Amino acid sequence: MRLLVLGGTHFLGRHVVTAALERGHEVATFTRGVSGAPPAGARALIGDRDDPVALPAALDGWSPELVVDTSCQTRAAAEHAATALADVAGYAFVSSLNAYRNWPPGPIAGEQEPTWDSDEDSYGPVKAAAERVLVAALGERFLTARAGLVVGPHDPLYRLGWWLDRIAAGGRVVVPAEGLDQPIALVDARDLAGWLVESVEQGRSGAVNATGPAGMTTFGGLLDTCRDVTGGDAEWMPVPEAELLAAGVQEWSHLPLWLAARTARTAWDVDTTRARELGLPSRPVRDSIADSWTWMQTSERPEPPAGRPLPGLPLDLERTLLTGG
Repeated sequence: MRLLVLGGTHFLGRHVVTAALERGHEVATFTRGVSGAPPAGARALIGDRDDPVALPAALDGWSPELVVDTSCQTRAAAEHAATALADVAGYAFVSSLNAYRNWPPGPIAGEQEPTWDSDEDSYGPVKAAAERVLVAALGERFLTARAGLVVGPHDPLYRLGWWLDRIAAGGRVVVPAEGLDQPIALVDARDLAGWLVESVEQGRSGAVNATGPAGMTTFGGLLDTCRDVTGGDAEWMPVPEAELLAAGVQEWSHLPLWLAARTARTAWDVDTTRARELGLPSRPVRDSIADSWTWMQTSERPEPPAGRPLPGLPLDLERTLLTGG
């Protein structure tokens, strides 16, 4: 079938293209053309989703039957896609757990939890608004995958990547003393991508919490696996949470994937029963980490977006924490 990937050259979208090609689809991608070319075998359509005429012009008579949308970042992008693609047989949209009004901190007991309904232009409200716009146009032909933490090869966000590099460098590594046993969950981009293609083929609809099962690993377990995979001699230097916060360590950004206890207690508690019933795979965490590390050996580290530093503990802050000064 003719399958259009909105996105398709960066991370999750790239894996969606690969999965769709492997399943025999005729694949096209629609991107701004700034993140490189899609995988070989897909046609590249270029345009800005915020321009109302860009997508119809790029399609130029090529009529997709299925859509996987991995790139919607604005309300306008959703509205233009809903107009141009209202007649497709199936549309899978990659949303986020941030679409839920109460997450974080959660917990999320199921897909019926309330989503944002405000006019804010922040990430969660925009994803929730996009869901409403697209389901209004597509009805039962629309699936929204509310993704959690996505990892795997081609990940440009450098959260797991920073830990792999830092642990591979060895020596004493600052870790949160109370956070090592915090349960976390993640989904490999390749698992999510293949499932999205299968879902749109089969006409699945509705909302799905698209992440790994709650408690599939712990933060400490993930770090231990990073050490095993990289072969480093890193030694954990546990620092109490109160000291981390007092020193200015920022959750999620300075120590990627770490959340303070008040948030972590519930943020990782997301019901994924429907995802499991619909066959979303969950490959071993070690495989995701090992494959990410293998990819990093031949890949440049990402450039930070304008005005936004890459994740990771600044060297001066790490030095202060390690020396107690």
